[in-house]
Amino acid sequence: MHKTVVSLASLALLLAACSRPAPPEEPVRAVKVMTVGTGNVAWRHEYAGEVRAQAESRLGFRVGGKIIRRQAELGQHVKAGQVLAELDPRDYRLALDAARAQVAAAATSRNLAAADFKRYQALKDQNFISGAELERRESALKAAQAQLEQAQSQLAVQGNQANYAVLTAGVSGIVTAVEAEAGQVVAAGAPVVRIAADGLRDVVFSVPEDQLAAVRVGAPADVRLWAQNIKFSGKVREVAASSDPVTRTYPVKVAIDASNPPPLGATVYAALAAGAAASAPVIKLPTSALRQEGQATTVWVLDKASMTVRSQPIEVAMADGNEVVVASGLQPGMQVVSAGVHVLSPGQKVTIYQSNVPEAQAAPAPGASDSIANGIPAAAAAPASSAAPAASAASAAGAK
Repeated sequence: MHKTVVSLASLALLLAACSRPAPPEEPVRAVKVMTVGTGNVAWRHEYAGEVRAQAESRLGFRVGGKIIRRQAELGQHVKAGQVLAELDPRDYRLALDAARAQVAAAATSRNLAAADFKRYQALKDQNFISGAELERRESALKAAQAQLEQAQSQLAVQGNQANYAVLTAGVSGIVTAVEAEAGQVVAAGAPVVRIAADGLRDVVFSVPEDQLAAVRVGAPADVRLWAQNIKFSGKVREVAASSDPVTRTYPVKVAIDASNPPPLGATVYAALAAGAAASAPVIKLPTSALRQEGQATTVWVLDKASMTVRSQPIEVAMADGNEVVVASGLQPGMQVVSAGVHVLSPGQKVTIYQSNVPEAQAAPAPGASDSIANGIPAAAAAPASSAAPAASAASAAGAK
């Protein structure tokens, strides 16, 4: 009997030694939560654009020829009347000399016809010739006078042609493009230099068709530089009547109201108010609350009764800075984990993080204790704040 008891005890000890140890309990994570709320939010559409001059000219010679000099350089500031380029003027000078010779010949013919008319008029006064002969001399004088005037006009045209061989700036501005070089033969009217006139500046950007209805001429716009934190105010000056054949978007020009406008070609952002049509009840979440499960975007929803989290798929409509607008998947009143989503698992128990800093000294965290949607009244946001105090994504223990 004694041996049997000893054997059973040994067997129990052996089985206890071979059995697997119990898995450690999963730690309880401390998380920040937010209460989902809705509100009427009128967001603004922001577009990337480029600064351009309101008046920009592509200058070319009014006559054809070979360029012998180009004085204008890209980025150079030129004044009105400054020489930009020159053509070879030899052919035009020869044509000008020929026109002068024609004027001289026509003047000689006119003078001869005038002398004949004067002599025949004296003979008519003495009744030595008939009136018909005098009329013929008068007609010859008028024809000679007309030929002289024609030759003089041709001389003026040839003089202009010779002057057109020199290209000058019509306005003061900045050379934004050079499209021909010395030695190149250009036709009349071919662009050689492009000049952006000094003065007013535009921000040019493109708007898709579904947002065109919210853009109207005269609407205010806020413009800010991409490279620097400098802002300008402006108004929509022009909206294209037809779309671009390649991009199928509509170019829009915003006039900048500034005494010191941004430099030409600078990248800027133009923000336009979307108008009443874009104001609708929406739910917004911080991007820190989102997680990816395969192809789906999800968030952790807190079950207040069991203090556990579950994964909830959502559909994101658009981004708004560091927040996203949720199209579907959430309802007002739900509590969503706002940070620390990467350390959680389905069904995991959590606690709501409580800050150790006294409430009087703690700086309010934007969006942590308020309703998620902007624009919701303070009275409506207060229950959400009390029901879901701000908390960190994961406590130090949870991070471990």
